[in-house]
Amino acid sequence: MTQSAHPIGLRLVRVLALVALAASGIVAAFAAMAPASEAEIPPASTLPEPLQLRAEGSIVPAPERFLREERFQRGDTLYGLLGRLGIDGGQARQLLRSRALAQLRTGSTVSAEVGPDGRLFDLHYLAGRTTLVTVRHIGERMEVASVPAPLETYAVSHAGEIRSSLFAATDDADIPDSIAIQLADVFGGDIDFHRDLRKGDRFSVVYEMSYFEGRPVRAGRVLAAEFVNRGKVLRAVYFAGANGKGGFYAPDGKNLRKAFLRSPLAFSRISSGYGMRKHPFLHTWRKHKGVDYAAPIGTHVRSVGDGVIEFAGKQRGYGNVLIVRHNGRYSTLYAHLKGFAPGVRRGVRVEQGETIAYVGQTGWATGPHLHFEFRVANVARNPLAVALPAALPVPAAEMAAFSSRARPFAAQLDLLLNANVALLE
Repeated sequence: MTQSAHPIGLRLVRVLALVALAASGIVAAFAAMAPASEAEIPPASTLPEPLQLRAEGSIVPAPERFLREERFQRGDTLYGLLGRLGIDGGQARQLLRSRALAQLRTGSTVSAEVGPDGRLFDLHYLAGRTTLVTVRHIGERMEVASVPAPLETYAVSHAGEIRSSLFAATDDADIPDSIAIQLADVFGGDIDFHRDLRKGDRFSVVYEMSYFEGRPVRAGRVLAAEFVNRGKVLRAVYFAGANGKGGFYAPDGKNLRKAFLRSPLAFSRISSGYGMRKHPFLHTWRKHKGVDYAAPIGTHVRSVGDGVIEFAGKQRGYGNVLIVRHNGRYSTLYAHLKGFAPGVRRGVRVEQGETIAYVGQTGWATGPHLHFEFRVANVARNPLAVALPAALPVPAAEMAAFSSRARPFAAQLDLLLNANVALLE
């Protein structure tokens, strides 16, 4: 009798077989994962995949107009300027016929909005320093208008050092000439800018500057300034009191302005001093009762103090003469003048620094110059040596307001001085 296999043993055989098969599969898998030589690695292939773009969202529409700026330069023609702005030839000729550009001056900047086809929409430029000329093209006609320019005014500051003259130093510091003249006026009672300047003197100034479309167009008033002359530090702050009349004062409230300026000319040189000299015209020794300032014919002569015109006319060797009577015992004489300023005549009141006449060569004069006399009780005194009375200080009732204004300017001047010293070092 044949004996059949036991069911449990049969199942055990099957399990062992399956385990063996699984083990052989794992070994094959590891063999497949084993590193192959470079020759066995198939070359990589890149399959292009199309990228979907929405054209209507990626195209920027062409602008309807362009803003263009051009400077009207020396030697330019108006038609050439309009061509550089991209304005259509027909409209350019229409502009020229309208004389809309009649106030344009060399150096001015013209701004225009122009279409891609050269069509002009808008054009404007600054005429002088305060007038804005605008041109608008509406249909087939052009509208031209002149309006006050929308200027923006800011306080700007600069510092410099004297190497030869005040004007040369301010030019180096990029300070306008009008500010240089104001500096000379501000400190003119303490510094004789003809004789007292020394190489190495320093100055700092804060002043108003007006801008149009980001470009500087006009310098305004000096707000604060400092001048270091021969080691002596002078500071000035502009302050307008309750009466509305402004002036320059030291940080302690003392009036920096003297009752008289030292010189009737902003810038010049002394050609003959006070005292005995041989007269250049009569060739005899005589006392020279004033100071002669050499200057070109036409140079502005300013009154050295507030006063009233006492005489305006001719006086023998003096030629054309002005005499100004000031407060108290003081008077001043200006001679050899080319002529008088408009409106200047006997009895007219003038202010310190006001132009009253022009340098000439009338009377006994061998060259263009100004003869200037300073008289006390009708007796001539040396203008370069006489003690000048000071003007009134800030009123006590307004000192708090003045100090509040002066403090930030003092801090700004300190910053300018320190920055300038560091730059020089």
